[in-house]
Amino acid sequence: MEAPPVKVVSFDCYGTLIDWEGGAASFLWDLARRNGDREPGPGRELRERWEELQFEAIQEEYRSYSHVLRTSLRAWVGERGYRWNTKEADAFERSMQSWQPFADTIPALTRVKEAGLELMIISNTDNHLMQQTLCQLAPLEFDAVAVAEDLGTYKPDTTAFTRALAHANAKPEEILHVAFGFKYDIAPAQELGMQTAWVNRRQEAAPGDERPDHEWRDLWGLAELAESD
Repeated sequence: MEAPPVKVVSFDCYGTLIDWEGGAASFLWDLARRNGDREPGPGRELRERWEELQFEAIQEEYRSYSHVLRTSLRAWVGERGYRWNTKEADAFERSMQSWQPFADTIPALTRVKEAGLELMIISNTDNHLMQQTLCQLAPLEFDAVAVAEDLGTYKPDTTAFTRALAHANAKPEEILHVAFGFKYDIAPAQELGMQTAWVNRRQEAAPGDERPDHEWRDLWGLAELAESD
């Protein structure tokens, strides 16, 4: 059965629109060096371990993303035997607010918007962080933004999507959810009947059994899809 035309495109923000991996990896590598670690290893590996700790934290009772960020960073620091300093958590938050969009994000999504589709963000973060990120995405404007602070839960909990969909002017099957975060986004979006697209920038094997409707290396594939309808 052919999928209905897409009216709304929703996005996982960090890692899909914003270079979350590069930003986090750079911060963690620099933190390791400042702790006297001369060979901390590749930034990618540092980021992957921190992300595992973050994923564990969001499975627990809801806490603000600032709390999750602080808790997961403190656990990461402790694992590596570094001395904990609460100022590092504040620095991590400030760093996150400055992380930049991928080169394709703004021009590709501008084409999507011009094609007549609505744009929406569904993100595991807090409002004050998202507001600064939206500044990094200017002049691009989104029709709706739903963050965990307002939803009271984190992806991959389907509740986050259910509550976010209340902001969309479309049925679930008319929404295309575009994400880098495979384990956070693809399965719950599919469970609710949304169309899905995986932005696989590093051309990796799928980490789960789910098969998205589309797989792209960047967001130009989305622009082409929007203009083909």
